[in-house]
Amino acid sequence: MSVDAGGEEIVDAELVDKGQDVVPVNEPAPRLLVDLHTVLFPGQELPTTANRPKYTMRDLQLSPETAAKLQASDPAETGPMKAFKKWCEDKGHVAVPCSTTTFTEYAAHLMSRDLKASTIKNYMSLVRTAMPPGKKPDNSLYLRLLASYRRDNKRALRRREAFPITLSYLVPMMEKAEAGGRPIGIRDAALFAFGYMFLGRSREDVDMEIEDLTILVDRMNVWLAEDKTHKGEEQTIPLRDRPDVQLIGRMGRWLEYLADHGITSGPVFRHLLKNGIPATAETRAKKAPVRGLHLRPHVVNERVKYWFAKAGLVGDGRPVTSHGLRAGAATDLAENGATTQELEEAGRWAAGSPVVRLYVRPAQAQKKNAFDKIPVHDPTKRT
Repeated sequence: MSVDAGGEEIVDAELVDKGQDVVPVNEPAPRLLVDLHTVLFPGQELPTTANRPKYTMRDLQLSPETAAKLQASDPAETGPMKAFKKWCEDKGHVAVPCSTTTFTEYAAHLMSRDLKASTIKNYMSLVRTAMPPGKKPDNSLYLRLLASYRRDNKRALRRREAFPITLSYLVPMMEKAEAGGRPIGIRDAALFAFGYMFLGRSREDVDMEIEDLTILVDRMNVWLAEDKTHKGEEQTIPLRDRPDVQLIGRMGRWLEYLADHGITSGPVFRHLLKNGIPATAETRAKKAPVRGLHLRPHVVNERVKYWFAKAGLVGDGRPVTSHGLRAGAATDLAENGATTQELEEAGRWAAGSPVVRLYVRPAQAQKKNAFDKIPVHDPTKRT
């Protein structure tokens, strides 16, 4: 049976095995497919329904590999979306597709938790993106709430900065990690040295491949396909060695350890089993199917916190995180006279990035004090 629905033919058909043609149950006689916009070249015949392609299951079903990649990048599986679904379940709202009212109420819920405005904006964007096409909620009411929130809650605008792990903190951490000679300590010390010298974002560090590194006597060349600032723009970044960081020695020891276990390609920084042996692809496929052999960024956070405490170091109240390696290098550079442009280039920040000023301004302020112009008061002298 064939039904014409608004110019589209609906055919009564049945599914067939993979590789077989899809054959209508009652195949209709071919009919012309022409309208006033049809254009034929000399010698061409009038198109009919018989000229249409015949699809099989091969044309419709994704491969397991492609399906797995799509599922891994599904916006519905992000942390913010899972939190939104849980909130909807608790409050009796429909999560997908959600109504504009539900979307707006959830924004108000996030604001009641005194989250940063930028965090709320990011979460709400991820929730809206996860909705089916054509069924995304109107965000105008939520944006009105956010504008009021930004105006009335100034703390919501404050950046939550990581504690900068400068050289005076970095070196003791690396020495403590290596003291026992354990493989995990060798890995962590290499990771910290690399993160500091590369000024890498956490994800860039753990995504690095052995093939991306060229180690020379006094430096290491790092190939980067792209970064947050330079999309689609590859770079080769030279990292010169230093006697305090000892990047070449520490990275060399870690890569040599991997080579002793037959690993000469793939992720640089990997998970280790309790016995110190690098985890296999089969093991990681079960425990971390998305990241696989690559170390997860949150693991770097944990290792930074661990060795910071083990080295007996004390911060100033700001959170100790993996971002502190990048912040520490930027702070050391700024406090030792690096210009804004030099910082932008070293950390691959966009020109004019406000983040760079967060490092440069405090460093400059420490070097000059307007009150130095005032003579120290001497009570023995009277004017």
